[in-house]
Amino acid sequence: MDDADRRASAGPRRSLVLLALGVGAPLWLLAAQRLWHTTVPSGLQLSGRDPRAYFDAAFLSRSASYERFLALDALLAAVVLLVVLAVYARHGARLMRESAAGPIGTGMMLGMLGLGIVWIAEVPFGVAAVWWERRHGVSHQGYLAALVQSFLQLGGTFLAISFALLVAMFLARLVRGWWWLAAAPFFVALALLTAWLSPYLVPDTHPLRQQATLADARALGQVEGVPNTRVDVQRVARFTTAPNAEAVGFDATRRVIVWDTLLDGRFDRREIRTVLAHELAHLAHRHTLKAVGWLALFLLPVTGLIAVVTRRRGGLARPEAVPLALLVLVGMSVLAQPLQNVVSRRLEAEADWAALQATHDPVTARSLFRDLATTSLSDPNPPAWLYVLDENHPTLMQRIAMAEAWQARQ
Repeated sequence: MDDADRRASAGPRRSLVLLALGVGAPLWLLAAQRLWHTTVPSGLQLSGRDPRAYFDAAFLSRSASYERFLALDALLAAVVLLVVLAVYARHGARLMRESAAGPIGTGMMLGMLGLGIVWIAEVPFGVAAVWWERRHGVSHQGYLAALVQSFLQLGGTFLAISFALLVAMFLARLVRGWWWLAAAPFFVALALLTAWLSPYLVPDTHPLRQQATLADARALGQVEGVPNTRVDVQRVARFTTAPNAEAVGFDATRRVIVWDTLLDGRFDRREIRTVLAHELAHLAHRHTLKAVGWLALFLLPVTGLIAVVTRRRGGLARPEAVPLALLVLVGMSVLAQPLQNVVSRRLEAEADWAALQATHDPVTARSLFRDLATTSLSDPNPPAWLYVLDENHPTLMQRIAMAEAWQARQ
């Protein structure tokens, strides 16, 4: 195709892009508005409370130091990650000279090699985080065990990225520059399947056997509209002292998983009941599906951006474009993290409010949040920069304030 032909085809292509933006942008905004809606009343005053009224000065100093180190460690890790990927994007294509696996096989090889380089670069920061958690008694995990665990997680990432590259490069060879319009929905469908299967991917679990807590879960499930939700216990005490719980799956696979550190006697029955109410609220309000919806809204523009940026290397149909695609994907994920935290905090706040509606026990909620802070060494009122970059839950002071606001409304 000569220059005249290229100029002739550029006009229709530009018109199609403008048409797609004109139709797609309003639909994107409408979907975001629907996903943004929650049942938390507007106008709640959740700021301005002094944490010294709830925690002693020694704990506030120690927890602030603990979380600040971990946040800075994660921030440095993200910077190194982007630098390493930028270097790889610039020079990684040279490695394809050694490959005889064909375009798609070579692209998958470059993707996996890039992830391996990233893992090596991130190891020092992971070791530093384990050292800091061990020093403060939050983690029992050994350094070798942490490295093995991160390597096994890398294996899962290898499989996911390789499959994603296989699909994306195949579609790029099939439909050229518009591959992302077909790939993004496919990736969203894959995320939906993974979310549905997620209860079966959590390791080392067993059914909850404490009859009183089981009775509380059944009663709360009826109240919140998710009856017969299974509750499992995950064994993590050999790795950490921090308590936690999570809601996984949806519809037929929905499940609440509590860590055994939540059941070791540090929390009373009413506090555990409040945790269960919070996790059941996630399932009742279908937050798992909302998370997939937000992922879809993220993937559509990001895959489009990857398609545009990789044109300079012939498009994603060519293996030399893979390192650049990895840089764009990871870079956009890092830049979007504060926005993802905003969404996550909003969903967590809705679960807190729904738990208060189900339990009618704000006194226990306040007690729970204080105990969660002291047992996991969480800063109840982190500085603004840490809150924006690293916090995917409301601060513990905000959660205490919500319990008090709920009580005041009664």
